Amino acid sequence: MFKTLKLKKLSTSLVVVASLLVAQAPFANYAEAAGAEQAEKKKKRPTQLVGPRVGKKVQKAFEAYSADDIPGALEVLLDIDASKAYDKAYVARMIAVMYATLGNNEQKTIDYLKQAVGPDILNEVDHSESLKLLGDMQMQTKDYKGALETYYTWMEFSGESDGQTYIKIANAYYSLKQLDKVIEPADKAIAAFGDKPNQNPYILKITSYYERKKYKEAIKVLETVIQLFPDNKQWWVQLPMFYLLVEDYGKASQTLDMAYKLGHLDKEGQIKTLASLYSQSEAPYKAAKLLEKYIESGLVKRDDKNIATLANAWHSAQHIDKAAGYYGELAKMTNSAKHYRKQGMLLKQDEQFSKAVVALNKALELGISNQGRIHMSIAESYFYLEKYKEAYAAIQKAMKDPSARKSAKGWKSFIVDTAKRKKVAI
Repeated sequence: MFKTLKLKKLSTSLVVVASLLVAQAPFANYAEAAGAEQAEKKKKRPTQLVGPRVGKKVQKAFEAYSADDIPGALEVLLDIDASKAYDKAYVARMIAVMYATLGNNEQKTIDYLKQAVGPDILNEVDHSESLKLLGDMQMQTKDYKGALETYYTWMEFSGESDGQTYIKIANAYYSLKQLDKVIEPADKAIAAFGDKPNQNPYILKITSYYERKKYKEAIKVLETVIQLFPDNKQWWVQLPMFYLLVEDYGKASQTLDMAYKLGHLDKEGQIKTLASLYSQSEAPYKAAKLLEKYIESGLVKRDDKNIATLANAWHSAQHIDKAAGYYGELAKMTNSAKHYRKQGMLLKQDEQFSKAVVALNKALELGISNQGRIHMSIAESYFYLEKYKEAYAAIQKAMKDPSARKSAKGWKSFIVDTAKRKKVAI
């Protein structure tokens, strides 16, 4: 009934990240870039420029990049033999961005990013963005411990409280199976997004609680989420499933019923769960109508299990004729004596005596147990059809079953007396 929540993967688009870095002019004329970095920063550090010799090659690499010749730009950058520490870090950063843009060598991207950030001498924006890209690459290569260290270093350096980065941190803890540590960064992500909520940190919290079997805590999160994102049908479906986990059937039924009314149920399992909840909350008629509708539509399979559930629902709702009809369908599906017996008994109860006799005889033909009781029911049906001779023959058979003999004896006398009174030879 319940399906485990699937954690959404927080993928990194290296091309987009690289584009953002390029947009900050990593290949532009280094004198212009230096001028652009004179703005006020939280973490003051002196602005540095690459030397003239390195600068010329950087400009050449930028020209190749502008012509969409990324391999050519990379070839130029790899050929640079820088001697100054800042030049080395700057070129390493640009090489890393090129590898990230190509997307064909994650480890080299990481290696060059580490060379870029290791000396901690890049200009502030370059250093900050390099740290962030390094963390993303470490996440992509499943170096979750390294990614955590890098993201925290980035936040300490930049002084920023970034919701997306907190999501990545929470996701790293989840991937490391440190489920209890997921909650704090997820909460910080929620706070960082403020009045523009993002669903991902809530998903991480719910998953953390669920996998630790803290269902009540997960429910509290889901109750919040369903208010923040009322148009997302997954929450309307998942919340009642969590209520079921804590056996709060009332709330499960109410919430899933609301989901149904909002048009959010579109799977067989969801309809069957709602029907089951209707039956448990003493609303078998609603359960029967729901199942019948979706069996007819084809969403719920017309198989023996579902037809049996539908027949039982109609029986519980005291719609005997409908219940008998579906038990008849079930009997034909399965060729089962017990279903023919059930159909026959319900038809007799509904005073459809001729049809009851047919169904009950079929049950006998297929080898039903407790045959004395079946013969008695056939005798009763014939009696009410005023077919006293047939009723007498059936009650004689019932008398042969010790378990039915006492009751059959009374019926035998009643049949004989009635036939005499009506002058019918038996």
